[in-house]
Amino acid sequence: MFTNAATKCILAAGLALTVFVPAASAKKVKPEQVLYDFCSKANCSDGEYPKSGLIMDSSGNLYGTTNSGGGNVNDAQCPAGCGEVFKLAPDGTETVLYNFCSQAECSDGAGPYAGLIMDGSGNFYGTTVLGGIYDCEHVWVSCGTVFRLAPDGTETTLYSFCPGQTCTDGFSPTGGVIMDRTGNLYGTTSAGGGSGCNGYGCGTVFKVAPDGTETTLYTFCSQANCSDGGQPYAGLYMDGSGNLYGTTSTGGSANGGGTLFEVAPSGTMTVLYSFCSQANCSDGSSSWAGLIADANGDLYGTTTGGGADRQGTVFMLAPNGTETVLHSFAGGSDGTTPFAGLLLDSAGNLYGTTYGGGSTGCKDTGCGTAFKLAPDGSQTVLYAFKKYKYGLNPESSLIADSHGNLYGTAQAGGLSKKGPLGVVFKVNVNAGTKR
Repeated sequence: MFTNAATKCILAAGLALTVFVPAASAKKVKPEQVLYDFCSKANCSDGEYPKSGLIMDSSGNLYGTTNSGGGNVNDAQCPAGCGEVFKLAPDGTETVLYNFCSQAECSDGAGPYAGLIMDGSGNFYGTTVLGGIYDCEHVWVSCGTVFRLAPDGTETTLYSFCPGQTCTDGFSPTGGVIMDRTGNLYGTTSAGGGSGCNGYGCGTVFKVAPDGTETTLYTFCSQANCSDGGQPYAGLYMDGSGNLYGTTSTGGSANGGGTLFEVAPSGTMTVLYSFCSQANCSDGSSSWAGLIADANGDLYGTTTGGGADRQGTVFMLAPNGTETVLHSFAGGSDGTTPFAGLLLDSAGNLYGTTYGGGSTGCKDTGCGTAFKLAPDGSQTVLYAFKKYKYGLNPESSLIADSHGNLYGTAQAGGLSKKGPLGVVFKVNVNAGTKR
């Protein structure tokens, strides 16, 4: 069971909001340690390609999902394996808690991209991009699910997306869910909800009640020229009044660079900011990450493009709507293309990952970084991924333990003999070089 602080964080806004106290000092240790190599077991039954971040319980156990691998294969939906929920103990022992597509035609879901949340009873909640009981007319595979996994391993599909021919409720949720105090779950779908975005639909914001009733709170691209945004890939943040905040990767009133949005409990949607509103998209473009907030109500996130060098940004949005670029990635040693959201500590430092940059490996594009951004804007590369055995190209956000160590997944790399199929890693937050 999580500590009270961690549980509050998970229920209210997901692990991206975890706040920790940085360690005052630390012994000299390796900057990065691989805790687990996926596809270490026959037929990758232990999973492969972890796309999402992790959560940690009070005993130090880590929990997450893999997008493929696991014990089940479906030729139509997940020929490389349908993914799993896993647990990694502090001693490095990995346990598969659930293999998706364990039911006929993957009605229990398949291919999770997002991580998990946990309630006070030890139940896990998440989403899958594929699976469920309905097929999507446009892509001819099942449309995704919201699920619950009980401590005894029993999986329940709380909702299957796309009950109608036009998928008005959305499909393919790539982001995770958050939970309010009464057990309602909230999230986004990256597609569906209408006929825009090349006929696939531009996505939705949804609510799933404890009894499985789904409510579509908002359908993107409902405004002229998609000025309200489209294709949200990340989950949501909820404030104390029940307002939901998130990002879209496309649309907006500027140059299609995406938006920051707010959806009120009533379903009223407000565009807080349209990216690419400044010359050459110096303010950032296309956010694939969720948001976190500080005590003042400032929102923080990342964009995959835009910025001074068009390699992505870390940004802050003040309550008055002013957007500030805190860091523009240059594409070199400092990293490039951050897909994941951020972690905030009690001193106001931000932590995150980039998919590329940081070294000359990975065909000279760089293999990614784990970084720290101080309140004064100075960036520290805590670790530059550079060799297959240590993991490559992280797409996940980070979490921290009470000592300030950071944990995440890299969706490639590792020592598996079947290929670089991903790792769970640990980074010492006190390592790195200021830039």
